[in-house]
Amino acid sequence: MREAMLWESAGEGRVRCKLCAHRCLIPDGGRGTCGVRENQGGTLHTLVYGRLVSQALDPIEKKPLFHFLPGAPALSIAAVGCNFRCDFCQNHHISQYPREHGGRILGEPVAPEEVVRAARVAGAPIIAYTYTEPTVFFEMCHDTARLAAANGIRNVFVSNGYLTREAVETIAPYLSGINVDLKSFSGEFYRRHCGATLQPVLDTIAQMVAHGIWVEVTTLVIPGWNDSEQELRWIAEFLFGISPDIPWHVSRFVPAYHVHDRPLTPVPILRRARDLGREVGLRYVYLGNVPGEGEDTQCPSCGGVLIRRYGFQVVENAISDGRCPSCGEAIPGVWV
Repeated sequence: MREAMLWESAGEGRVRCKLCAHRCLIPDGGRGTCGVRENQGGTLHTLVYGRLVSQALDPIEKKPLFHFLPGAPALSIAAVGCNFRCDFCQNHHISQYPREHGGRILGEPVAPEEVVRAARVAGAPIIAYTYTEPTVFFEMCHDTARLAAANGIRNVFVSNGYLTREAVETIAPYLSGINVDLKSFSGEFYRRHCGATLQPVLDTIAQMVAHGIWVEVTTLVIPGWNDSEQELRWIAEFLFGISPDIPWHVSRFVPAYHVHDRPLTPVPILRRARDLGREVGLRYVYLGNVPGEGEDTQCPSCGGVLIRRYGFQVVENAISDGRCPSCGEAIPGVWV
């Protein structure tokens, strides 16, 4: 247990957390929405520093990040807790654990130095903060990322994007990439299904791009909830307005957690989302959770296939010095 970052006293023993967009006002003895930050005597503490529930080696494509060191292994870590309560969460057994087990905190003791050492031993050029929301174990992410960057290891977040501007500015010097879940373009969807709001997520995407961090975006397309052509077009138009080079992953929904009354997303809907993205002007739109379809990276200039993928594996990578070998078109991403 240690003092948290990004908080201030709010009087009468209360504290204001400034880490995520909930900006929780927490009374003495209380916890924030995430369930892992606690006010103890007027000081905000993190309960998950150095307490990891997962540490695994994944291909970077699993995050998914398709324009970031393709085929590279990423040492992936997570702690319990989340500042969202998505009723369709695929990792609810760890993200919602404190909320569903009376505030209990799980996790094996692991120091930032041990995480960086494990990445070096495994030959992983990337550490990914993932599985649950990295914002809620921000202090561990920050210290690990700073040490990793000093050792030539890249850091990436897989995030719901609910960071404050203060949090973005604090982690930006050490963060190389992020995949943000843009779950919907509806505030009502965020309120009803995630316990959050939309605008902070949009702000984070724009802020990360402005800081020079490589950004990719994922939308899990849930039948009947966020799969209308209008909403998918709104998402594509928003991303295009920031940069046409942001890769957009439209992923197939699989029933999970409390949501079992929605079917698997029909593949034609994902194909239509891809087409809408391209019509709007996005240059890189990928299908997710449909192995063997919509996963390849093509040159937007000559149409040649640059990276062939199947599932989370890179089958072939023809990009040379960040360019298409056929026409010389520069392909945005992190390639070296």
